[in-house]
Amino acid sequence: MLPAEPGDARYSQSLLSWYDAHARDLPWRHKPGEPADPYRVWLSEIMLQQTTVATVRPRFAEFIARWPTVAALAATDDADLMSAWAGLGYYARARNLLACARQVVTAHGGVFPSEEAALRALPGIGDYTAAAIAAIAFGKRAVVIDGNVERVVARLFAIDTPLPAAKPIIRSLADQITPMTRAGDFAQAMMDLGSGLCGPRVTQCLLCPLRPVCRAAAAGTPTAFPVKPRKSAKPQRYGTVFWLEQAGKVLLVRRPDKGLLGGMRALPTGPWTDTAPGLEGAPDATVDWQIAPDRVSHVFTHFTLELALAVGRAGGHLPPATGEWWAITSLDSAGLPTVFAKAARLGPRLGH
Repeated sequence: MLPAEPGDARYSQSLLSWYDAHARDLPWRHKPGEPADPYRVWLSEIMLQQTTVATVRPRFAEFIARWPTVAALAATDDADLMSAWAGLGYYARARNLLACARQVVTAHGGVFPSEEAALRALPGIGDYTAAAIAAIAFGKRAVVIDGNVERVVARLFAIDTPLPAAKPIIRSLADQITPMTRAGDFAQAMMDLGSGLCGPRVTQCLLCPLRPVCRAAAAGTPTAFPVKPRKSAKPQRYGTVFWLEQAGKVLLVRRPDKGLLGGMRALPTGPWTDTAPGLEGAPDATVDWQIAPDRVSHVFTHFTLELALAVGRAGGHLPPATGEWWAITSLDSAGLPTVFAKAARLGPRLGH
């Protein structure tokens, strides 16, 4: 039986009671009875996109210590923010993070707007993030759907329409069970339920507060939902990354602002293509490059990359205008994206 009207108590009351007793203790969540900090809510939501709580928890603490307010973040240098973001992936989020902070300061006096429409107008804030901020930070009734919520709703109603076609159905049903009050707590309760008791592969239905109204649990097939389309194999690409060393330093470049890993410091690399490009794109054609036997593999969202590592020693010339010499002993502080950090771990060993 579907809920009769928004906020059907069969779903919200038992879930909120469970949440009051079992809510996760997360550094960006406000304590009961305390007002939420919209800056912390926004920052955590951006950091958590396509990233796990375990990864974000310590990084969030570092960001808050360094930039305790949206005004402090807005005033930081682009390169400093990009370096601090290294390892969190999806680097366009970091660029939007800074752009959003600056727009909040310049257009909103340093105060986040509370309405979804105004939030969606800010850089990097889509439907989900706008709803999450409105509900969690400002107590607005908003329908918040992330991967965890999507999974819980699909199981509650045993939605057999495959994703992504099921998304409008899931949203409509999520809207119907979202309560008129405590919408932010309800959203976080659904997230906690999905991350704990109602996981993608393992469920603990006997402990779930929504088990009495869950169709998938009643059928004994909770992990059959949501129905997902068959995954296609990711394309394979190849490239070469260059380790150019001189007097204990290695050449780093700044990647173009637009595109994959935009604006990040990186080791020089040639094109990433369907076939191995050899030494195409080498930063110095006069260097006697040696191709290392090891390969660097990395999986991006839409393709898998295999990089050959070319190692060489520079003469006494200065780096190109787009590059900088970086001390190998302090390379960890350069904020290299993960794929280049993998290559950098091989470079010093092979460069001697």
